Amino acid sequence: MGIEITESSQAQVGIVTVRRALPRRQRRTVGAWCFADHLGPAEATPTRGLDVGPHPHCGLQTVTWLTQGEVLHHDSLGTEQLIAPGQLNLMTAGRGVSHSEEATGSYAGPVEGIQLWMAQPAATRDGEPAFEHHAALPEVDLAGGRASVLVGTLAGTTSPARIDSPTMGAELRIDGPATVPVDPAFEHGLIVLDGAVEVDGAVLTPGHLGYLAPGPAELVLAPEPSARVMLLGGLPFPEPIVMWWNYVIRDRAEATAAHRAWLADDGRFGTVGSALERVVVDLPPWA
Repeated sequence: MGIEITESSQAQVGIVTVRRALPRRQRRTVGAWCFADHLGPAEATPTRGLDVGPHPHCGLQTVTWLTQGEVLHHDSLGTEQLIAPGQLNLMTAGRGVSHSEEATGSYAGPVEGIQLWMAQPAATRDGEPAFEHHAALPEVDLAGGRASVLVGTLAGTTSPARIDSPTMGAELRIDGPATVPVDPAFEHGLIVLDGAVEVDGAVLTPGHLGYLAPGPAELVLAPEPSARVMLLGGLPFPEPIVMWWNYVIRDRAEATAAHRAWLADDGRFGTVGSALERVVVDLPPWA
């Protein structure tokens, strides 16, 4: 089978340490998955947490999944949505949306989770923005553990969340040797959130991405002694993409146009009802 392991980069967002598994120079995408940030753990207060002010997106879907704590989502569609462990926030950017992620005003305690992006294909990337919240997701029993299906289908169980291309994402909680059935046409990525897991003779720990090319119909995972793992999969994305800042586009001209619209606040990305400061960065270097 063969597993490719790449190391995540690390940054600080508010009080939260972030380990970025995608994109990396060695591995830009896994199917439509083009971004993966493991957030925390960190200690949140009612007024301090992730603290990401209003910022724009286009051409992608954001997937927010927490393992500890609570975060408040605001967006330019008028959504105000609290998210807690076991729940899913999925925002479709399409031609343009903006949002913030912030402290709840009441929760104090540990916060940890993962923020993921899926690139949208040509058929939907210029469409209308949308938001959906799923308070509960389907689960699958595995020998040696259990899985929550965030998006797509795993072991015959399908999430209600929208996907725009053949994609799968699930959280695996395993405390014994586990055999996970997967689509052999998909490439897959593994991100350990807690613990460690052995895959194809290699041990994967937090702060790394394990990549597996299409081919296997099952993955055999051996936790050491237990693990919480994000499993991401999908058909290799058929379109070349360019990622700059918060945009998933097709060329530099698109990125420049999108960012000029954000800087001009011309209405393309709407307005977020947040007390946090709007995030502004310079034009891309080529502009």
